[in-house]
Amino acid sequence: MTTAVAENLLNWLKDAHAMEQQAESMLKAQAGRIEHYPDLKARIEQHLQETLGQKQILEDCIARLDSSPSVLKDLSGRIAAFGQAVGGMTQSDEVIKGAMAGYVFENLEIATYTTLIAAARQAGDTQTEQACKEIIEQEKAMSAWLLNQLPLLTQQFLLRDAAPHTQAKV
Repeated sequence: MTTAVAENLLNWLKDAHAMEQQAESMLKAQAGRIEHYPDLKARIEQHLQETLGQKQILEDCIARLDSSPSVLKDLSGRIAAFGQAVGGMTQSDEVIKGAMAGYVFENLEIATYTTLIAAARQAGDTQTEQACKEIIEQEKAMSAWLLNQLPLLTQQFLLRDAAPHTQAKV
């Protein structure tokens, strides 16, 4: 493996770890606020557990390359997640905007792991390649679930929003 390939792979693994830190923060915040959409809450909580596992897998990959996650990148991810969570709390349609943002974020993760798989293959790092293939399947499943649920969530939201004395937001 060339030095440039190895350096890029390691940097992208650290970026992915920071991205999963951000995902963890966003999922925790979102699940903690959802009250009236039990299927969405349950799936978010399930994906939160997957995300925690993904972070550990990434940490193992990074450690195998004799490094550690980037504290600065992880902190930046948490700050971004906090900003998104606070911004979402003020929106009257938070559950819909959160589901749409979740779908977009899942696709960012899919693109990230697609890149990591190719880089690991180029580097001859079969362990990292396999690890990223496992993670990408979870991300694809969450993305597909969110996309399939958006029409139902929208319908539920609109019904709750139109009814007197109900809270549609979360």
